[in-house]
Amino acid sequence: MKGRKHLIEGRGARPRRVGYLEPRSLFLIVCEGGKTEPNYFRSFPLPPDSVVDVYGTGANTISLVKKALVLSKERKYDQTWCVFDRDSFSAQNYNAALECARQNKIQVAYSNEAFELWYLLHFFYLNTGITRDDYCKRLEKDDCLGHKYEKNSETIFDELLAFQEDAIRNARRLLAEYAPVNPVKDNPSTTVHLLVEQLNRLSWD
Repeated sequence: MKGRKHLIEGRGARPRRVGYLEPRSLFLIVCEGGKTEPNYFRSFPLPPDSVVDVYGTGANTISLVKKALVLSKERKYDQTWCVFDRDSFSAQNYNAALECARQNKIQVAYSNEAFELWYLLHFFYLNTGITRDDYCKRLEKDDCLGHKYEKNSETIFDELLAFQEDAIRNARRLLAEYAPVNPVKDNPSTTVHLLVEQLNRLSWD
């Protein structure tokens, strides 16, 4: 897609060129995974006046948020996001990461238990907790992807795009089941749709 050249891999701030205009919209997305989440978010089409810097750090929970804090100081970002999973991390570390993000105005696209929940919600509504392995196995069924799921896929965005509105609707419905919301215990749950909606708005505005 034409706009994808504006979605770059984060490797530090780029040198400013003579006559270069700062982008109208500048996002920072710092991901726990090295490839799965970054590959997905780098695939969003963007208008020429928007830039999204995506980092796959391999860090998790509180260390990921601290990395985002460091990176956010390199450019004047309009929005900074962290993307991480509940997985098997302790409740203490998970809650500390969420609180650190809140205090520093960093938004979080979390998944309990795994990012693949977001993928499954493209195909059906799921409100029963399953394991990370089961997420991947379920994605391979004929009523989902219909082929072997590769965590580092570079085509997953295109494969899911036609069902994205369904996923957003399912994620909203799922989050609404929890009152009050408690990310560390709400399994399954995700806020990835909130980041997806923000990226989509870059093309609408």
